[in-house]
Amino acid sequence: MTEPHTVPPEGTPPTVPQLDIRAAEPPAGDSPPPTGGFADRPPGYPNALVWLRAGILRDWRGVLGAFVATWFYLPVALLLAFWGGLSFAAAGLFAGGFGTDDQVPQVLRDAPLIGSLLEAFLTRSGGVLGGVFGFVVGFLIGFLAVLVLPWLGTTGEPFALLTGLVGTVVAAALIGVLYTLYRVLLEPRLLVVSGARQPSRRENARLRPVLDDCARRLGLPAVPRLLMEDDPVLSNARTYARHVVVTTAVLTEPEDEIAALLSHELVHWRTGDEITSAFVRGVGLPLTLAHALPTWLMRTFPHPATNFVVFLFFWPVLLTMRYVVLPLHARDVRAAEYRADLGAVLTGHVDGMRRVLERRLSFETGRSGWDEAVCATHPPHELRLDALDRASVAGVPVGAGEQDPITAERLFGHSGPVGTRRTWLLVGALMLAACVGTGGLSVVQWAFFRPQAAVDGYFSALADRDSDAALGFLTDQSSVTDRKLLAQLLRGKGYQPPTDVEISSLERDGDSATATVAYRLAGERHTAGVTLRRDERATAGLFHGWQLGGGLIPLNAPVAGPGVRLNGVALPVATEGPPLVLLPGSYTATGPSSALSETPTETVAVGPGQSAATLQLVPVLKPAAIEAVEARVRAWLDECAKQTVAAPPGCPFRYYGSTAQKVTWKILEYPRLAVELTDPATAQVATPYETQGKVQVSGTTTYFGTSSPFTEEDALTVAGVATADGDSVTFRPAAK
Repeated sequence: MTEPHTVPPEGTPPTVPQLDIRAAEPPAGDSPPPTGGFADRPPGYPNALVWLRAGILRDWRGVLGAFVATWFYLPVALLLAFWGGLSFAAAGLFAGGFGTDDQVPQVLRDAPLIGSLLEAFLTRSGGVLGGVFGFVVGFLIGFLAVLVLPWLGTTGEPFALLTGLVGTVVAAALIGVLYTLYRVLLEPRLLVVSGARQPSRRENARLRPVLDDCARRLGLPAVPRLLMEDDPVLSNARTYARHVVVTTAVLTEPEDEIAALLSHELVHWRTGDEITSAFVRGVGLPLTLAHALPTWLMRTFPHPATNFVVFLFFWPVLLTMRYVVLPLHARDVRAAEYRADLGAVLTGHVDGMRRVLERRLSFETGRSGWDEAVCATHPPHELRLDALDRASVAGVPVGAGEQDPITAERLFGHSGPVGTRRTWLLVGALMLAACVGTGGLSVVQWAFFRPQAAVDGYFSALADRDSDAALGFLTDQSSVTDRKLLAQLLRGKGYQPPTDVEISSLERDGDSATATVAYRLAGERHTAGVTLRRDERATAGLFHGWQLGGGLIPLNAPVAGPGVRLNGVALPVATEGPPLVLLPGSYTATGPSSALSETPTETVAVGPGQSAATLQLVPVLKPAAIEAVEARVRAWLDECAKQTVAAPPGCPFRYYGSTAQKVTWKILEYPRLAVELTDPATAQVATPYETQGKVQVSGTTTYFGTSSPFTEEDALTVAGVATADGDSVTFRPAAK
């Protein structure tokens, strides 16, 4: 007779036992009962909050089913499970059909009769077994994947998992409450859109006295608003939160049956069954909306082809509603129907209710299917008749083992205030504890886990020369190949951290932020932009800190050989692989030194956010190195001059006469040399044209038996390589 609305209060059985029913005494006076207060709420509730609370908290099974089915994505899980099962079934079908023989042990395969039996069985059924097993495995994997994947990011954070679940529950409850308020407050508009209308004077004169009389007998000082629906065939009535909608066919029924029908609806209205149904639909609102489209299509276009196409596209939603939400909700809704039938008994119209149920009994379909046996919102009419008969038995004594008589007051119960004093004290204490706890956590978050705290902590770690602490504030820690070397560089005497650090501005956009930082480094004032990213990991499962990006700066060092030091720490020889990275600060760089060269000390300033740092260690000749090279060259030339041959081997001079005898050499002027470093330990030695030396050669020549003396002068040039050998310099002349 009505759409499903709600369930009896906790502890009320779904069927009605044998009861002693006593109708309430009608109040004196013949004036019609007035309507209710806010939103035409039923009488018996101190305020609208109690009314909404009573309906919302009644059907916990339906709420739980709607919550799990909607907010844990059961339709998506079914869809993925189906396709996962098909995929694994196909794989199992082929694997089982072609690879089962090899899985049988050799001993069983060789056994008489058993081996051939197993081989025949696996050959003919191996593919089927593999397909079934694959479908089961794929179905479970696909189904569980949807349930587990949204929570994988919180596996290491129990508090994040807890807050996620609490947030989901709060969101579902909030949507459910808002949807309930929407249904209640806009109910007149929604019913008008659905086809309901105000009753005419004739309809009002026919139904309103009956409605008022039933309300008086039930002890209700108010009645819901009465609306009509034009349906001359089906006698029916539906109860909403604020209205009772009656079809026009009811006007032709006997007054006793009309009174029974209206008594039934008044109980639904008084107990707030529509509030319960609205809240269940609101908790599962996304699923409810997704289910509304296919049901509307199948109802509007009732054809097997339409039903097949709709099921093909919406089967996960339809199955979720049919096998999860509706069965859980239907249990309490059926109990509500039993309770509403008592309204006819309390008003003295039990015979009218019996005739209504008996007449509709002939139109009731079988209840062997799932929809009728599990999901049906109304109990079987025969069981309702049986409960009605037992409830209407008169003269049941009240004694040992018997229940107290049921009156309208006991049927509707006592709604009571929103909460007792003890309840409000407990709620207040919990709210105070929650506020204090949340406030404390907020203070901790503000003090230690803001983006500013990460920037301050990073530069404080640099000031303390603590490389491990500084790396803890960075996102790109993986680029550090040698943490020990980085720690030695920060502890070296030549390191100076950035000082006078100030955060001039900070802009945050979601999980990223940009801070403008001013600092002093190497005696100069600098400003740099620092990017930050919110850490995905939670400290203590509650606090998400921030990490800096770009805090490690690669070092480009053209000179990275033996002897190159940074803050007194020897740098590794440059090889292929990731470059050396540095933390911000000022570094003192020194290079190798030899008998030929020395490397001036260089200060390398590395700022945060810098793309790269360049180390330009350029060795220079020592002032004494040129003198040492010239001394080596002069000594070599002197040795060459001591030779008495026309062409001293390996020397830079020679006499080209073929008959020269008694040859002597004399260095008239030593060349002035140009020495150019090629690396810290070697130098190229050459003689510029304008600084050439002079060499004199003397001797005799024999021409046709006659000896004659000669003396000649020639330019003297020297070329070669000077090499540092410990604390001395060696010279190797260039090959002639």
